[in-house]
Amino acid sequence: MSTTTGAFIAGGIAACGAVTVTHSFETVKIRLQLQGELQSKAEATKKYRGVFHGIKVILQNEGPGGLFRGLNCAYVYQILLNGCRLGFYEPLRQNLTSTIYKDPSVQSLGINVFSGAASGIAGAAAGSPFFLVKTRLQSYSPFLPVGTQHKYRNAADGLRTIYRNEGVRGLYRGVEAAMVRTGFGSSVQLPTYFFAKRRLVRHLGMKEGPALHLASSTVSGFVVCCVMHPPDTIMARMYNQTGNLYKGVFDCLYKTVRTEGFLAIYKGYFAHLARILPHTILTLSLAEQTNKLMRKVEGRLLSDSIRARI
Repeated sequence: MSTTTGAFIAGGIAACGAVTVTHSFETVKIRLQLQGELQSKAEATKKYRGVFHGIKVILQNEGPGGLFRGLNCAYVYQILLNGCRLGFYEPLRQNLTSTIYKDPSVQSLGINVFSGAASGIAGAAAGSPFFLVKTRLQSYSPFLPVGTQHKYRNAADGLRTIYRNEGVRGLYRGVEAAMVRTGFGSSVQLPTYFFAKRRLVRHLGMKEGPALHLASSTVSGFVVCCVMHPPDTIMARMYNQTGNLYKGVFDCLYKTVRTEGFLAIYKGYFAHLARILPHTILTLSLAEQTNKLMRKVEGRLLSDSIRARI
């Protein structure tokens, strides 16, 4: 196993590779989640009618750059989020299992879920300012605007503007929603991945390799999307708001459901699925490979005593 530091780096690299492929679907998802915000169905105008219509419209009006707005922020966020999520999960799980069961090899569903949630929440808190700016950059459109529009020149300008106008508190606006959203997703992502992996090996006789990683991460991606989408919608709206439109997570949930109906929290679901499935598959599959590479590098550069400490 890689050191905690090595696993953090490997997880971040894997996530950056995945987000490069899936970022355009994230842009469409955010715009679908924001369109018709706090409007009844009769009042709301559907500027984006679905995943592929959204991609087509953005390409026609804004070009490829419109689909990839905020990608640099997404890289920083993914390094922080998945570095923590993939880097801290196994050390935390092993330490808790060793403390409770005196055997780090024991698989406890409760400990696995807690470890996944805790590592994800830590990553979400660390990367929240970058996700905030990323969301605002992706929601901005000079042609078909939805939700509040924030005209930042780039990510650095966004961070500076928010800090200048609102201080550190402004940079962490909506962090509680991000922690809930990522806690939900992380609590099931890795436990589901490893559960599916064990079952596929045991019942279908699959061997360690890309095919097993692909199948396990596909199962994980479906579960993550179902669990994470409602808090993801709330988070997108809280990040993109101006002023204090929402007082908190539950206020945003209440206002959204009351005005737009229950299914409003599932706006952009298929765009999310189109993003999260390849993103989960690529992140977890790439993480297996980057971890192997990291173990080789650490084996050559670090002694056993140093590896045990980091």
